[in-house]
Amino acid sequence: MLTLVTRDTEGFEATASPIVSPDELLTKVASGDQQAFSALYDQLSGRVLGLITRLLKDHAQSEEVTQEVFLEVWQNASRFDTARGSAPSWILTMAHRRAVDRIRAAQASRDRDVKVGIRDFETDFDSVTESVEIRIEHERVSRALARLTEFQRQAVTMAYYGGYSHSEMAGILGVPIGTVKTRLRDGMIRLRDEMGVTS
Repeated sequence: MLTLVTRDTEGFEATASPIVSPDELLTKVASGDQQAFSALYDQLSGRVLGLITRLLKDHAQSEEVTQEVFLEVWQNASRFDTARGSAPSWILTMAHRRAVDRIRAAQASRDRDVKVGIRDFETDFDSVTESVEIRIEHERVSRALARLTEFQRQAVTMAYYGGYSHSEMAGILGVPIGTVKTRLRDGMIRLRDEMGVTS
């Protein structure tokens, strides 16, 4: 726990106020401490909203998802394990997952609308062949990803499926940004090799 020392207008030390770490706050939230939850929200809601907004682009939806994330934090705080990472990482991972779920749900809804809109039109291509080709390509990528090291696969997945920047990945994984870049570069080189991409 850190202590913030402030000074009044005449330069004298004022009452010190403690700064509690997110990990400590989340531990208190797990026991139902509403004040700790409020302090945790104040500390992390800006970062959570920023991450979600970057993925969803829509500010109103992003605010809604942020509220869902913190509701989930309140309900599941007892599941937080400091041995597996920090509170900010745990909460940002949760936020990323919820934002991706929202994107997928919106995409599924759009896909349904498109299917309804075009179901009465004949297509100029063999949709069965295209579907098979897409599935085969997806399987190739999945097999190639499975051959990467765990760290390489994690970096590639976070960057290309999750949309994280290098600095965000470093923060979530708790490693230097240079390590993130190395894992991503090595992962992409190996992925290209596994898929037989020559250029």
